[in-house]
Amino acid sequence: KMHNNLFLLVPFKLQVLKGDQIKCPPMGLETLKIDDFQLHASSTKRYGLGAHRGRLNIQAGIYEDDLYDGAWCAGRDDPLQWFEVDARRLTKFTGVITQGRSSLWSSDWVTSYKVMVSNDSHTWITLKNGSEDLIFSGNREKEIPVRNIFPAPVIGRYIRVNPRSWFNSGSICMRVEILGCPMPDPNNYYHRRNEVITTDDLDFKHHSYKEMRQLMKVVNEMCPNITRIYNIGKSHSGLKLYAIEISDNPGDHEVGEPEFRYTAGSHGNEVLGRELLLLLMQFMCLEYLAGNQRIRHLVEETRIHLLPSVNPDGYEKAFEVGSELSGWSLGRWSNDGIDIHHNFPDLNSILWEAEAKKWVPRKMFNHHVPIPAWYLSKNASVALETRALIAWMEKMPFVLGGNLQGGELVVTFPYDRTRSQGMTREHTPTPDDHVFRWLAFSYASTHRLMTDANRRVCHTEDFAKEDGTINGASWHTAAGSMNDFSYVHTNCFELSMYVGCDKFPHESELPEEWENNRESLLVFMEQVHRGIKGVVRDLQGRGIANAIISVEGIGHDIRTAADGDYWRLLNPGEYRVTARAEGYSLASKKCEVGYEIGATRCDFTIGRTNLSRIKEIMEKFNKQPIRLPVRQLQARRSRERQLKTNICSDQTGVKSKPWVWTCFRFLQSAVTELVFGD
Repeated sequence: KMHNNLFLLVPFKLQVLKGDQIKCPPMGLETLKIDDFQLHASSTKRYGLGAHRGRLNIQAGIYEDDLYDGAWCAGRDDPLQWFEVDARRLTKFTGVITQGRSSLWSSDWVTSYKVMVSNDSHTWITLKNGSEDLIFSGNREKEIPVRNIFPAPVIGRYIRVNPRSWFNSGSICMRVEILGCPMPDPNNYYHRRNEVITTDDLDFKHHSYKEMRQLMKVVNEMCPNITRIYNIGKSHSGLKLYAIEISDNPGDHEVGEPEFRYTAGSHGNEVLGRELLLLLMQFMCLEYLAGNQRIRHLVEETRIHLLPSVNPDGYEKAFEVGSELSGWSLGRWSNDGIDIHHNFPDLNSILWEAEAKKWVPRKMFNHHVPIPAWYLSKNASVALETRALIAWMEKMPFVLGGNLQGGELVVTFPYDRTRSQGMTREHTPTPDDHVFRWLAFSYASTHRLMTDANRRVCHTEDFAKEDGTINGASWHTAAGSMNDFSYVHTNCFELSMYVGCDKFPHESELPEEWENNRESLLVFMEQVHRGIKGVVRDLQGRGIANAIISVEGIGHDIRTAADGDYWRLLNPGEYRVTARAEGYSLASKKCEVGYEIGATRCDFTIGRTNLSRIKEIMEKFNKQPIRLPVRQLQARRSRERQLKTNICSDQTGVKSKPWVWTCFRFLQSAVTELVFGD
């Protein structure tokens, strides 16, 4: 009821409904829809443990400090403490989810609590169990979330959680999420300001493995001419790793057409990326059919691969308990306990050691570093999913890729491992650092939130001040990442997109998350057409596979695909580019990259070297010289030695410079005649 412009809480004469009949979503403490000014507390131990840190699944830093700790902690441990949320409008509250404190050093959680509701923050009514105050059971440890559904929904603007007991060796510390449905109020300013509506008619829900497979099949049936479903292998439990190809000629690599990939779900509990790729394939199919010229151009000029679930085993674990109760790590690893994203061979150390010994490029290439034999053995701790990914990456001539992660809002780029031993954070750039920075910024700058300087920090890092991007090793070192492996072992430039603070958002959040990421997903795909491209051919016009493409001033080369075509990502500018292949002479030319999207054509034609022709002739004769009679052979050798002395030396017996080239050509023809006969 309204009285003097204040909401007064009406005694709870509400329709009594079973808790499972009221399914209200989280209000948004975890997703940051609830801002810091809506959170209050009775007292605070210190600023870093203030009410603004009492958000479900918020993470503390490794080194806890006064700014970014992992919970709200009361300044005193007594039953008078409370944590309060201001919904800013009448809300039907249906439940509370709690966690303990995120900390490597402390063990703090609340074991029981009361709940109170108010319309004016002065008059409070405690939820009752008959005539007694209702006491809810809290947490038994600090990480696993516990959900309590109210016996009947209650309506108010403010809600408080009042701890009654806590871990006896700890303090009052909580991370909280409130379940609630906003009451209709078209005049509510805060609701209108934050509302994001999508116009795309897509399937916004969380999909089980079976539902994901069915959805991909539906997309394929809607757009059979531009899609193809295939699998790259199986998970530890035998689930197939399905991918969908989107192209105007699915199933075939077209000469001159670059290949792009998005992967998601290497950490099974980071679900948002998986759903974004399922939404993306629906969107591209529908927009292609509708005649969207931007999408048609992408489909006709690019071979796109989407792999939505790298770790389906882990996802099924998280999906089973639901978005609010999976916590921070349930389902992260493969069934055999491996972090798939960081399960690749550490080729960085091999390359850097070779560079330190000055073996590059004389003894070792600066690219396509081979996988060590120990990693390929059956006894190596390598997940089946990782082996499937590596085989896929080696088979397809990918140019650019992005893997979607969760739990943050930032784009990271290689290297992910620090070069200096013992350093946990150190800027470690690749030779293509400027290109990677642009690629990362192309995604972050078109995301609705990543570069917003006013947005709240997800956990402990303010990435917005870095334009929403960071070098992976500058954030935290990690050996054997997918990004580093892709760059050092293949032609593909790979980046990680952390697409949301909430790893597993409620499905009611999916439309807004789609709007946050849709443009970024498209813009990043379009970057595959930036730089130079071409075909390396021999004098007969045949494509040369495995030819090396070098750019002057950049210490990282790439190689041509099976048909001799290549793509080299570069920022705008003028470059001296060289093509070379074993058995062929090298060729160089200047290639200019413009600012507009569309790779510059830069083809090469290279011919066979004399040495390679000699080897070819020897192969023809099974590497055996033509047999000559012994006397004839001795006579020839004597004649050749005499000719060499006469032609290549002057009267003093010293080689004369004007005769050097004549000497070389004569000896070359003489050796050929001697080996192969007349």
